[in-house]
Amino acid sequence: MLDMKIIRQQPELVQAVANRKGIEVSVERILERDRQKREIQQKVEELRRERNERSERIGRLMRSKPKKVTTSAAVQRGALYEPERAAVKKINDELAALETEWTNVSQELEELLLLVPNLVSPDTPEGLSDADNVELKRVGEPPQFAFPTRDHVELGESLGLIDISRGVKVAGTRNYYLTGIGAMLHRAVQQLAVDLLIKRGFTLLDVPLMVRPDAMTSTGFFPFGQDQVYRVEDEGKCLVGTSEAPLVAYYGGEIVNVKEPIRLTAATACFRSEIGSAGRDVRGLYRVHQFAKVEQVVICEADYEISERCHQEITANAEELLSLLELPYRVVAVCIGDMSQKTYKQFDIETWMPSRNAYGETHSASNLGDFQARRAGIRYRGKDSELRYCHTLNNTAVATPRILIPLLENHQNEDGSVTIPEALRPYLNGMTVIHPIAGPKEPNGTMTI
Repeated sequence: MLDMKIIRQQPELVQAVANRKGIEVSVERILERDRQKREIQQKVEELRRERNERSERIGRLMRSKPKKVTTSAAVQRGALYEPERAAVKKINDELAALETEWTNVSQELEELLLLVPNLVSPDTPEGLSDADNVELKRVGEPPQFAFPTRDHVELGESLGLIDISRGVKVAGTRNYYLTGIGAMLHRAVQQLAVDLLIKRGFTLLDVPLMVRPDAMTSTGFFPFGQDQVYRVEDEGKCLVGTSEAPLVAYYGGEIVNVKEPIRLTAATACFRSEIGSAGRDVRGLYRVHQFAKVEQVVICEADYEISERCHQEITANAEELLSLLELPYRVVAVCIGDMSQKTYKQFDIETWMPSRNAYGETHSASNLGDFQARRAGIRYRGKDSELRYCHTLNNTAVATPRILIPLLENHQNEDGSVTIPEALRPYLNGMTVIHPIAGPKEPNGTMTI
């Protein structure tokens, strides 16, 4: 959530960012509701003050006792405090109406504020879509094959690693089975990523995969993105599309110690409905409903120099993982039109996928500033003991089965086998090559060392 002070001070900038991020929200309406809310609040405070003063006068009158209790004295006292009582009743009626109006205005303002996007860093490129992202660097060269290549589906099926037809039979489109060594490879890349992050000072958490909707709102996934989420209606919960949501919500509403940045990771199943992606990347494992991710989340001080260092750090962690997998990749600075509502600065890492003859996104590293922490209520005490909202960051360490696309395709051999990168071999009992299986398409559980 954006600080209301920024919206008041720089409304034109906030509206311009919303327009460039493609978010429909009226900053003018927000300011109008903000003004109404403050005016109502001021009236309420004035009326409460007047009510208190009149109530005190009534109390003093009722406590004062005349020397002689006579009918005329009682009438005289009543004549003094009955008008005060009537005035207090009228004030209470006005307060009730104002408090209802305040609730309605506050609710509308809150709903509008949830639509306001984060501002963007000064070095974020201009642009409307991923076509306008700016390449920062390339690492490794795409392999040159002296033979006709197979895509990951052909390789996976011939090697007995992937079974898409049975996945569709059982669960519908965009579903699959990873079988035998395919499932082992899936787990191996996750464990490689987890081990790498633990060495980098990350704490591993096993997190809930079903969370309350308010956890999705507080971490910035709602109100936008609701169509991407599977809901467990009877439980009133949502299946997460990334462990970022439960990792950040873990500290929701708390005051934390960020003298050293808090580094969290989790390896989880993730679920995404992919509404709106009909016809896109329909073949294979690129865009599926269920997948697994090892996520990086960092919570640090509200200092852009510190969070920039953390942003570089989590990007470097993902790059190291790709280097261990011996995969060529590039890093791009994401333009404003391709950024999400909550993102202040973003790098995408794209890995070379021979079947696409292009780089495909495998990682997204984001600095959110204090936008997410404001929603989640995550604060720390600064050196002056004042409470401040933290900065939060996130990045994928590895997402699978998508990572299996470049892993299989870049390491394929002419005979249809796939060479296993050295870094993965300890997680696969020393296996070096996955060989095609003979006969019917069945899981390949054979290891050649």
